[in-house]
Amino acid sequence: MHKPGFSRRRFLERVAKATTGIALSSILKEDLFAETRPSAGHSTEPFVSGKKFVPVMLTPYTQNGRIDFDALSRLTDFYLAAGAKGFFANCLSSEMYNLSPEERLALARHTVKQANGRVSVVATGSFGDTLEEKAEFTKKMHQTGVDGVIQISSHFAAKEEGDDILFRNFERFCGLTGNIPLGIYECPSPYKRILTPSLFKSLLDTRRLVYHKDTSIDFKLVKAKLDLIKGNPIEFYDAHTPNTIYSLQAGAKGMSAIAGNFYPEMFAWMCNHATDPSRQEDAKWLQSELTRADAVISDGYSLSAKYFLQKRGLRILSGSRANPGTLKPQQQQALDEIHNRFLSWCERLSIKPAI
Repeated sequence: MHKPGFSRRRFLERVAKATTGIALSSILKEDLFAETRPSAGHSTEPFVSGKKFVPVMLTPYTQNGRIDFDALSRLTDFYLAAGAKGFFANCLSSEMYNLSPEERLALARHTVKQANGRVSVVATGSFGDTLEEKAEFTKKMHQTGVDGVIQISSHFAAKEEGDDILFRNFERFCGLTGNIPLGIYECPSPYKRILTPSLFKSLLDTRRLVYHKDTSIDFKLVKAKLDLIKGNPIEFYDAHTPNTIYSLQAGAKGMSAIAGNFYPEMFAWMCNHATDPSRQEDAKWLQSELTRADAVISDGYSLSAKYFLQKRGLRILSGSRANPGTLKPQQQQALDEIHNRFLSWCERLSIKPAI
C-alpha cells in the first residue's frame, strides 16, 4: 500500500515511469438530512444506504468562455445514466477558483434543478476572507437547494497553523451557520490540508458533518478515519482511484475520483460489486486496470476529461479557464488508447456505456 506522505503526484509519476516503453494495451442508513433539510429544492431521499459513485463535476464552457448550461444539463444526465448516485458541484474539477461567486451559485442551482430530487447534490461554500464571509456564502450556497455545503479544510487555517487553530475556527464557523449540513473536503488548493485522525474525530464530534471527501492517498490514513465513523452519520468518499476497492471494502460510502469524469460506469460498477464475494476476481482485475490508467488521464486534466467525453459522444467543448491550453498529440493518442481499454472493460463486465 502507499507509503505515508506519498502524494498523488508522486504516485502517478511512479506509475507513469513504471509503464514507460510498455504498450498501454498490455499493462493496462438513514436519511441524514431529515431533521435539517428544507422541504423545497432538495432531494427527497438523499444519501440512502448502499455504495455510491459521486462525480466531481466538470464545468462546460461556451465558445466565448461562459458557463454552458445546456452542456451542463447533458453532462448531468450522462452521469445519471452511467450510474451516479449523487453530485459534487462547484468543486476543484468544476474550476471553482476560476468562477465568480455568482457563477458558483448558478452552477450548484442548475445541478440541483437538473437532478430534480433523484439524487443528492453537495457543493463547496467556504469562500471569503473571514469566517463571517465564509458563513454568509455557505448560507447562499445552501439556498440553491444543495443537500450539504462542503468546506475546504485548508480554508480554516494557514499552512503553518496547527490543528487547534483549524478546529477552533471550524467550531466558530458552525456557530455562524445554524443547522446547515456541512462537509469537509481535503482540496489540494490553496494548499492540501490532510486531516489527521485525531482532528477528524474532533470534527465528527461537532455532529455537523454529513460528508467527507478524503484525499489522503495513503490507505492507512483512510482506514484510520473509516474506523472513526462507525456510529456517525457522515458519508465518507475517497478521491484516490487506486484505493477504490480497498476503501469500499473498508467501509467508505463511495468514490469521488476524477477518473469518474472519464468512465463513471466503472466506478458505479465497483460501488456495486467491490464487496460482492462472487465478483472479486473481476473487481480486482478492474482495480488494476483503473490504477494503471490513472497516470494517463491525469495528464492535462481537465482538458483530458473533456476530450475523452467528446470521444465518447458527449456534446461538450474542450475549453478550460484553469488550464486554457490544448492537449498535445501524444496526450490525445494516449487517451485514445485508454478509450479502447474502456470499451474492453465494458465488454468483459457486460456493461452498456451510457453513451
